[in-house]
Amino acid sequence: MAKRTSAKANKNGKGGKSGGSGGESDNDYSDELYELQVELVKLQKDVIANNRRLLIIMEGRDGAGKDGTIKRITEHMSPRETRVVALSKPSDRETTQWYFQRYVFWLPSADEIVLFNRSWYNRAGVERVMGFCTDEEYQRFMATVTTFEEMLIGSGIEILKYYLDITKSEQKKRLAERRKDPLKQWKISPIDEAAQKHWDDYTKARDAMFARTHTLHSPWHVVCANDKKTARLNVIRDILNHVDYEGRKKLIAPDPEIVFSFDPLARKSGKIAK
Repeated sequence: MAKRTSAKANKNGKGGKSGGSGGESDNDYSDELYELQVELVKLQKDVIANNRRLLIIMEGRDGAGKDGTIKRITEHMSPRETRVVALSKPSDRETTQWYFQRYVFWLPSADEIVLFNRSWYNRAGVERVMGFCTDEEYQRFMATVTTFEEMLIGSGIEILKYYLDITKSEQKKRLAERRKDPLKQWKISPIDEAAQKHWDDYTKARDAMFARTHTLHSPWHVVCANDKKTARLNVIRDILNHVDYEGRKKLIAPDPEIVFSFDPLARKSGKIAK
């Protein structure tokens, strides 16, 4: 308890430094994250008690902050009922299957919350840009994915889709930092090296994905993620405001300048990175 009191004291100007969270101190960020994670635990208790199935999809460019956001969502949840799915490239056998088949295996069962760190939308992004699928395969995916998601929702799975959006300069900085950090070497891949070179191609693919897969039953929530801490807090706020659960505390709504439902006007105005 003393630790919590000390954090509050720092809010009033005694200590604390900028945490890169919209001007908040590190302690402000930690305090709000703690409160939000308490609510996430309540949400999970409700999911378990009512045999619910929740699927959260996290997409975004390389370096957008998907790993860190997912970590803050899951770090105090029950590991028995929480799964993070980050699939590697498909095996030779999987490439012969129905495209969605390997993802179906990982969908949530009763009581479970599953987070996809990248998902079937690989086909709309990296596979499209890097030539890992044919144009026919891409077009088939784009024509069927919304029907697939509608079927999942009809079966009782609750789906939230987030796209973490960063600028080209921010991505360049983060990828450079990744190469220097010995603890992040596992994140480095040839795909990372091509991210800046193919920036415009990824932008075009992202915009096509939004235009064709943002629907009323399965909308895209865009996250302005140049500031990692602000993005994390607002994604969690958004989850808690979208999913009903027993004992929910009155919460601060996510900042609409940080998390918002996709709108083509946001692309034109520059709210979504170009």
